[in-house]
Amino acid sequence: MGFVTTEDGAEIFYKDWGPKDAQPIMFHHGWPLSSDDWDAQMLFFLQHGYRVVASDRRGHGRSSQIDTGHDMDHYASDADAVVQHLDLTNAIHIGHSTGGGQVARYVAKYGEPQGRVAKAVLVASVPPLMVQTDANPEGTPISVFDGFRSALAANRAQFFRDVAAGPFYGFNREGAEVSVPVIDNWWRQGMTGSALAHYEGIKAFSETDQTEDLKAISVPVLVTQGDDDQIVPYKDASLKQHELLQNSTLKIYEGYPHGMLTTHADVLNPDLLAFIQA
Repeated sequence: MGFVTTEDGAEIFYKDWGPKDAQPIMFHHGWPLSSDDWDAQMLFFLQHGYRVVASDRRGHGRSSQIDTGHDMDHYASDADAVVQHLDLTNAIHIGHSTGGGQVARYVAKYGEPQGRVAKAVLVASVPPLMVQTDANPEGTPISVFDGFRSALAANRAQFFRDVAAGPFYGFNREGAEVSVPVIDNWWRQGMTGSALAHYEGIKAFSETDQTEDLKAISVPVLVTQGDDDQIVPYKDASLKQHELLQNSTLKIYEGYPHGMLTTHADVLNPDLLAFIQA
């Protein structure tokens, strides 16, 4: 574990586990979480002989609560700073939700041009564009994201509890097996980070058009999502990602929620491994 200092002074926390000569897998977490959200995947792939790396996004987790740069460009450049520091090559980059946007921007702008990326995986990810616009009429209305901002500013602790206990893991569905420890862990990760980073991050994940990022990526990409994702509608995300990417494989899981990497790690992890090893 350690920190990388970026050009604008952000200190980015990272984990680096496993043999340093093994193929690296770098994990990119969602909003408003931290690299801890990848615990189940990092342990799984470590046990399969990979080098596993994950960082906390600026203003999230243990990274510094810097007051600038809460946008997809800085998220990607921060990821590149970690990659450069650790000299990761032939790497697999896996992103969830906002982390999928981070992966798309990183791979398109840094990873492929530098020849450092072998494959990528987008799990329930936000590209190409979440917000509704004239060019994206099927997107989510801006009023929804304004509501997120208002709720966060009014009572971040309650808002985070409501998200984790409700739509994120599908715990609001009839018959769902609710896990209080999972809810608590989500809340813990969120509350460790900066309210400012989380507030400004809403704009980053909802209003960043990443159509050109997806078009620019030529390495193999696994696109995967649950069809009961209440956070990122899969028809507006994974299906469009699959259409825009040059070399993608699409896998939709029936009934899985947005937080499926936690609730269904027993299914998702072997599928990720199979894609990586193919």
